[in-house]
Amino acid sequence: MTAYALSDTVVLTGRSLRHILRSPDTIVTTAIMPVAIMLLFVFVLGGAVDTGGTAYVDFLLPGILLITVASGIAYAAYRVFLDVRGGIVDRLRSMPIAPAGVLWGHVLTSLLANAVSLAVVIGVALLVGFRSGASVGAWLGVVGILMAYTLALTWVAVIAGLAAKTIDGASAFSYPLIFLPFVSSAFAPTDTMPGPVRWFAENQPVTSLVDAIRALLTQQPVGASVWIALAWCAGILAVAWVVAVALFRRSAR
Repeated sequence: MTAYALSDTVVLTGRSLRHILRSPDTIVTTAIMPVAIMLLFVFVLGGAVDTGGTAYVDFLLPGILLITVASGIAYAAYRVFLDVRGGIVDRLRSMPIAPAGVLWGHVLTSLLANAVSLAVVIGVALLVGFRSGASVGAWLGVVGILMAYTLALTWVAVIAGLAAKTIDGASAFSYPLIFLPFVSSAFAPTDTMPGPVRWFAENQPVTSLVDAIRALLTQQPVGASVWIALAWCAGILAVAWVVAVALFRRSAR
């Protein structure tokens, strides 16, 4: 990215951030559902799940964090949709602005907004008993995985925002992403699941992400799960970026 494009991206990111600062309820709303799910599972269902001696809130938190990200990126799709349908994108195209900055402004805003939502969820988890003896390096690893996941899904959200015909359609794409952690190792060990469900759970991207984050937070060997998780994030990011840029260019014609 050239200095010219970088400068435009900073300005457009500031514009998107101002929209969020004027409506902070979007961050609160993003955190409410994951927090509600966490409290439900910890206090109502947690006692029925065998986690091998690990406190259930510690076992559960990685999946809740991924649900937080999936919930949060719906707002990125919403903001992209409003800019496209409201004519803002066409107006920006008529100005001497780097095209890359238009999309990257939304993407970087999503990263920052989701980081705040994740911090809120972790804060609530601490209040209900979450504890971790993870080192600073392990926590940085957790942050890196979560940001990689957020970046990849945000570009998927950009696709939804560019392709959607209605405002509801722009954000509805996130529902399957919110559901994925429920069919993974996030809420219960996969070896308790029936055959086909277990196969899907063990071979979908969320399980590797959950396993890597959980291992880092509980000071367990990470193994190959972290590399599998990062590979999934890189693959999703690459495909989503190519499709999003193609849709953006096509919409200019």
